[in-house]
Formats: sequence, C-alpha cells, structure tokens
Amino acid sequence: MLTDYQVEPNQPPLSKALVDLLSQTETATIGHVEHLGFVGDDILPIMPGRVSGQALTVAAPGRDGAVIYKAIDLVQAGDILVISRVDRDDIACVGGGVALAAKARGAAAIIIDGPATDVEEIVSVGLPVWCRGRSSRTTNRKIAVGGSINVPIACGAAAVLPGYAVLADHEGVFVAERQRMEALAHFAIERQKRSLRLRAHLADGLSIFDFESDPIS
Repeated sequence: MLTDYQVEPNQPPLSKALVDLLSQTETATIGHVEHLGFVGDDILPIMPGRVSGQALTVAAPGRDGAVIYKAIDLVQAGDILVISRVDRDDIACVGGGVALAAKARGAAAIIIDGPATDVEEIVSVGLPVWCRGRSSRTTNRKIAVGGSINVPIACGAAAVLPGYAVLADHEGVFVAERQRMEALAHFAIERQKRSLRLRAHLADGLSIFDFESDPIS
C-alpha cells in the first residue's frame, strides 16, 4: 500500500515590522471589523499566551503520527504549526513529545482543530498550544496513513494558506494574508488606544453616547 506524504516548500518568515505590530494587536479588536479568518470552533489556548508567526500548515488524517514529525523537521524559527485534523475525530496528534520537538526547532506555537494530550507536559515545555479540548486517544508513528505539509487547509472555521500571518492570544486565533494582516494590525492598534480613552470616560460615569467623535469605528 502506497503511503503518500505531500510536502511543499516553506514560506519566508514574517517581517520584524509585522511581528512588532502584531505584538501590540488583540484578536478581539480585529473582530470588530473582520468576519473572515477566525479559527473559532472552540479552539482555545492550553495556557495564556500571545504569539504571532507564519503558518506552517499540516493536513493530518487519522492516527498517522509521522506527518507531524515530518512537519517539525521543516520548522523555521517563528513558524506556527497550524494543523487540520481532516477526519474531525477525537484523536490527539499533539502531546508532550511533539511540543518539545517543535519548540527545540524554533516553533512559536501549535494550533490544532482537534484535541491535545499530555497537557501538563505541554505546559512544562512552555510552547503555546491552542486546541479543542483533550483526549487520551493518540496518533502512532507506526500507523502510516499519509498527510500533507505546506498546502492550503481548513483549520476550524478558517482557510489557512502556507505562510499566512497568524495571531493567537487568550481570546482566539486569527489568520490572514500578510498584507491584510498588516492593515488590520494598524487599525486595531489605533482602536485599542481609543478604547483606553473610552474606558476612562465610562469609569467617570459618563454616557458612551457622549464620547468624543472618532473616525475609528
């Protein structure tokens, strides 16, 4: 039986300027104006964190445990492994070993539209992981099903292309083409500054309808 692993070339890292912008950006602020690109689907962080980086995409079917490690061997500094559980099952393809190996290669985070396992070990490793719950059913490197790396995938409710900019924080995960992400980050930072002024206004017991006119919607 032929086991096929499709592996496409890596994408370049995000620019330092974009990474700096995203370090100041909240996904929830982007959510005020954007309707696409949110992974959603109850995919939440195992521990609090905020990261950004370029998507290294993985389509991981069934119990195949090899495809994840093949992707880890391709990791560049700042990559975020974005994993699609194409069978939508309850099998965990990320645990303590995967988190340790990915961090050692320079990965910034892992995002899975499925469960993780070894949660305490992942926390001790310190690599941020976003996932949909936990499972004791896991993958196995000796079970070869196949899979794809650096191809377009669906992760949760979002389409993710290799090299997309990824922003993940305690509220959720947002992905976009790099130029679009940069524009949204500039918008979000200005809106966040306005929100601080608004909070002070509301803390004084004033009506939101009396707040200063502002072109930021």
